Amino acid sequence: MSDPRDDAKFYANSSNSLGYLTRIAFRSFSRALEQRTQPHGVSSGQWRFLRVLWQEDGITQRELSRRVGMREPTTVIALKSLEKSGFVRREQSTEDRRRIHVFLTPLAKRLEKKLMPAVAEVNRIATKGMTERDIEKLRRLLAKVGANLAEDIPEAKLASDSSV
Repeated sequence: MSDPRDDAKFYANSSNSLGYLTRIAFRSFSRALEQRTQPHGVSSGQWRFLRVLWQEDGITQRELSRRVGMREPTTVIALKSLEKSGFVRREQSTEDRRRIHVFLTPLAKRLEKKLMPAVAEVNRIATKGMTERDIEKLRRLLAKVGANLAEDIPEAKLASDSSV
């Protein structure tokens, strides 16, 4: 008996497609989080960058792109928006003038305490009815899916900003 996952017809039903289900879940996460961040002036696009910078302020633009999983031109556009909103400032490196470092403003630093609880809330909502064991297994499986796909696409060694 053949595996139905080898048959392209199996995926004609979108509920069988992991890419489709993952995209729907991602969009739902993004909307739920943005409902909570938007009142503070933070869009879902800005959120990704702030979250990385809260972990390590002052990293280079290139490293920020890598960690967020965006191409550098996309990061430049996002950083202009973050600067305009008063959340970051960029400074040229004193050691290597080609490098640009990104720093949080005091406003953005204060937002961390207000916005990080929103992540916990959205995750609680998303995992309602799941056991801790289910949640841990889901984390492992999603990480494995990401790693498998990253191996298949050389430039995806960093998280990709494309949607499948």
